[in-house]
Amino acid sequence: MRTVRLGEVCQQCRESVRPGERGELRYIGLESIESGSAQFVEGALSKTPEAPQANSFRFGPEHILYGKLRPYLNKVALPDFEGKCSTEIIPLLPSPEADRAYLAFFLRSQQVVEQISARTAGARMPRADMDFVLSLSIPLPPLPEQHRIVDLLSRADGIVRLRREAEKKAAELIPTLFLDMFGDPAANPKGWPMAPVGDVIAAADYGSSTKSSDDGSGLPLIRMGNVDYAGALNLSDLKLVNLPTEEIEKYRLHEGDILFNRTNSKELVGKTGLWDDTRDAIAASYFIRVRVQRNKLNPRYFWAFMNSRHMKRVLFETSRGAIGQANINSKELKAFKVALPPLALQQDFAGKIEQVRSIQSQQSTATAKAQAAFDALLAHTFRN
Repeated sequence: MRTVRLGEVCQQCRESVRPGERGELRYIGLESIESGSAQFVEGALSKTPEAPQANSFRFGPEHILYGKLRPYLNKVALPDFEGKCSTEIIPLLPSPEADRAYLAFFLRSQQVVEQISARTAGARMPRADMDFVLSLSIPLPPLPEQHRIVDLLSRADGIVRLRREAEKKAAELIPTLFLDMFGDPAANPKGWPMAPVGDVIAAADYGSSTKSSDDGSGLPLIRMGNVDYAGALNLSDLKLVNLPTEEIEKYRLHEGDILFNRTNSKELVGKTGLWDDTRDAIAASYFIRVRVQRNKLNPRYFWAFMNSRHMKRVLFETSRGAIGQANINSKELKAFKVALPPLALQQDFAGKIEQVRSIQSQQSTATAKAQAAFDALLAHTFRN
């Protein structure tokens, strides 16, 4: 099969659009493009965002949009409209002998992302070296074969998207179940008694400030990034920490412990996780580890309450601090009011959560398998 340099079959198009010029063009920033999926972020195209007061590049439906800032984020998109984009996005124009989608799949393949990421310039704001990007070798079969490959890859990519959509729907099950069983805490339509959090918990302690170990030994250290905005645990990236025996006992996580993120950005401060893993682990200092009084409060119910839309609003409004660094301390946490449905109803809810989590786990596994199959197909298609 014929192999060419990428720059032989596409070129950069850096046609500048000055501030205030062609104001009817839709602006696309890096934040408008999903990482790894070649899709625009949901809602990004439903309204016309204001472009920043800086130059931008014009693009059209004939271009590939390639995000050069932090190329490891794998931000590639295929617009079907005319617009203007951040100068951190490079419009690439394929030649007549190259299928646009074929080139986009090449840029999305993991081996290409890794090659480009290894040659970035800038430590804090790494950017792709576009000369290097265009120097990469790409197999170039005849156009009919490119179309066939694109059709095959698009089918595999579509399966991944469907799996991710199913995951999103599964993620909505617990909030929906909470509202169905308990009502919106903001209005408390079922008239549940309310109590300060401090009255129904047994302990609220800060996590360990000890830094993670460099030698790969110790217990897992649960950090901010291990809990997402919705309160789900992500333990794929764990650091380890070495502590004396007495400190292990002090900071160890027990099943049912609540992890309250006391320091973060204003949007993320207060995100709340639930430790339901069986392994020993340590909470980091950015968390308040909360243990509930189980004769009054079920930990899974409390976790869902803290992740309700109502509490997200309360946490956002309560947090204080400088831009990018907001705080909610233990005293403030204890002052929040929590609804107290009958314990039996809380426990019934907790049981239903386990059923939902089983569904979510199945969806996650299916997504991972679909993603792995797609990645393998990409790697095989564009192997050196």
